[in-house]
Amino acid sequence: MKVLKFGGTSVGTAESLTYVKHIVESGEDRMVVVVSALGGLTDKLLATAALASSGDQRYKDNMLSIAERHRGIITAIIAPEFQDEVSSTVEPMLEELGKLYDGVALIGELPDQTLDRIVSFGERMSSVIVSRMIPGATHFNSLDIIKTEKWFNKNIADTVLTDRNIKETLSLCKSKVAVIGGFISTDRDSGEITNLGRGGSDYTAALVAAALDADCLEIWTDVDGFMTADPRIIPQAQVIDRLSFVESMELCSFGAKVVYPPTIYPVFHKNIPIRILNTFRSTAPGTWITDKAANLGEAKGVTSVRKISIIEIEGKSAENVPEINSRTFNSLAKSGISVKLVSQPTADSSFSFAVSTSDSQRSAKALEQEFAPDMETGEISRIQATDGMAIIAIVGENIGHESGTGPRILNSLQRAGISVAASSHGASAMSHAYVVAETDADNALRIIHETFFEKS
Repeated sequence: MKVLKFGGTSVGTAESLTYVKHIVESGEDRMVVVVSALGGLTDKLLATAALASSGDQRYKDNMLSIAERHRGIITAIIAPEFQDEVSSTVEPMLEELGKLYDGVALIGELPDQTLDRIVSFGERMSSVIVSRMIPGATHFNSLDIIKTEKWFNKNIADTVLTDRNIKETLSLCKSKVAVIGGFISTDRDSGEITNLGRGGSDYTAALVAAALDADCLEIWTDVDGFMTADPRIIPQAQVIDRLSFVESMELCSFGAKVVYPPTIYPVFHKNIPIRILNTFRSTAPGTWITDKAANLGEAKGVTSVRKISIIEIEGKSAENVPEINSRTFNSLAKSGISVKLVSQPTADSSFSFAVSTSDSQRSAKALEQEFAPDMETGEISRIQATDGMAIIAIVGENIGHESGTGPRILNSLQRAGISVAASSHGASAMSHAYVVAETDADNALRIIHETFFEKS
């Protein structure tokens, strides 16, 4: 049994849906198909909600285009004898969605619960359409299956209850194909509609695969698999045949957008392989992700994270590494700030780390409060944020233990006149990471890719 997840680009148009239909009908195994909303729809649902809440009457035009898009897809890809049946399910959803927008416009407010209801319609409608596009498929409502709980004002999956629901419903499906919407869920206590966050369709698919002990989780997208680099920047990038779970997670954490990172955890614990495949080139081999790394110590890919800021703390207190680490990370955690990279110190009295630029000022403020006594005594002389940076990371299991990798990269970058503001290597066996000016990021990627992946 397999779980197949199709993202928005795969279900975005009538033409792309014909590829999905062919892939599903060509499969021999029993399968659960998890689908996202039509490509770009979630963003449009959010934008329309914002227009309505501000009293901008253009929300009505957006609502009309949303309705016409779904009606057009139904006409184009659903067999004529089933079109009325599908429309009888989708049209009430469109009517409810329109009323929600009207209500938001009337009161001029957009509560979180209302917004969650609004964005749920994407997957609710797409899953109905896809289920009737595939002969003999059975549709299941994700809102009845995927449950969340409140955790520090966030909705997170109640994995125990969700696992039980999946087993009690999908495992008993007598059809070869079951179809559910990704991303959407309901609160286990209140029954309110919630969701698993952006990219949550991947996570839904992983939860289903883990609960059903699937043979494989296939994620169908618009690329051939994980690449050695972003092909939009480096046309010579190649598809990576195999990755370990931890390698794929490391690539995701440093900016690769092929898979939503939490996807990997449920299947990782069950040792269920993931396969990344291209909906539009279904014969391409894709990338296998398993528990075994191929060629330990070998670089698998180079990737980047943009809009990064470096926060530097200077002073005598920085020499006490355990204390500076503890105080820094505790104060940032209290502010909900995630650290992207901790730099290896270049001086005893300096400590630096990288955060998203959107968190730069909050980070500096939190640290100024934490270290106010030290700054008064002069033990901390400066806390400075530098924006406009990027992280470049080369990833491969055990690569952090390869002593020659770091110097090789630094020499290549320095010869090209690229200054490295901070680096992290050796502490993690999975990567070597470097902070450079964002204006140098593309060139740094090209240089590192040429050094490790392009044969002369």
